[in-house]
Amino acid sequence: MNEISESLAEIGQGGLIANAAEPHRDAGDTGHTHETACLNCGTALIGSHCHACGQAAHVHRSLGAFFHDLLHGVFHFEGRIWRTLPMLLRRPGRLTREYIDGRRASYVSPIALFLFSVFLMFAVFHAVEDHETIAAAPVESGDFETAVTAGQQKLDGLKAQRRTLRAQGSDTAEVERRIDEQRQALEVLKETRAAVAGNGGEQHFSDIRPLDKAIGKFRKNPELAAYKLQTYAYKYSWALIPISVPFLWLLFPFSRRFHLYDHTVFVTYSLCFMTLLVILGMALQAAGAGFVAGLLFFVPPFHMYAQLRGAYGVGRFGAIWRTVLLGWFASTALLLFFIMIMAQISL
Repeated sequence: MNEISESLAEIGQGGLIANAAEPHRDAGDTGHTHETACLNCGTALIGSHCHACGQAAHVHRSLGAFFHDLLHGVFHFEGRIWRTLPMLLRRPGRLTREYIDGRRASYVSPIALFLFSVFLMFAVFHAVEDHETIAAAPVESGDFETAVTAGQQKLDGLKAQRRTLRAQGSDTAEVERRIDEQRQALEVLKETRAAVAGNGGEQHFSDIRPLDKAIGKFRKNPELAAYKLQTYAYKYSWALIPISVPFLWLLFPFSRRFHLYDHTVFVTYSLCFMTLLVILGMALQAAGAGFVAGLLFFVPPFHMYAQLRGAYGVGRFGAIWRTVLLGWFASTALLLFFIMIMAQISL
């Protein structure tokens, strides 16, 4: 229940931030109010919105209106979300090009959609993640023998539980999954014990010092390190945009037609789609449709191809080779982002 409430809180926060990036203007608001001047800046009102600062002439002062604005910000984005998402899915290139060219009134801005998508992704992740501790006991001061023994005992207990379920004729799918996960955790622990013994008791996992320290923290306290990883990935998710833009620029070097702003809009809308794809994958995985979720891995190249063709007006061959390079660039950008997050954990 706590995970569900946290998820709803994150969705609400995402909606508020996205609504801040996309100010609310209700097209059905006639502006009927007893005020003759804007309550924000004092300018005389001549319509449904102040022509100086943009604030609505009619200001709601009821609790119901407050929660209506919250739900409106989360689920509607002034109705533009329902025009933006179909375009993002089916015609991403046209969406990108229209926003760049200034035809924006019908669409949610890329940064607002990105912020909300990230909040939603982490909310869904917390709602569907397995909170059961799988790894063996934490390793302190090189006490690997105790940890291996504890892990083996847990594995033996799971196997005994499986035998009991089989004798009762019950389904063993869940316990089989837990046995596989515990067996993998135990193998990792044994490999680490062997590596430490080979290094004279010193743990070294990587030649990169920050990465080595981060991996060491994962080994000692995996739950805390995983929590930090999620937190930093959540806080610094926006960094994927500036990390990715230079790579996209390399596809059109020294072009006079396309500028960094164009690439930034492209990258942000593309990240929105990829984030929504991850959300769909997590939902399918939680619903037991893991095979279908795996097929989503093949969707990004087709989306990149369609977005490149529509946004930059390139031909089929130009879009194909750029899609191949963009796939490599995206993997590199994710690797750089991961290294940045791991460096934060190592501090």
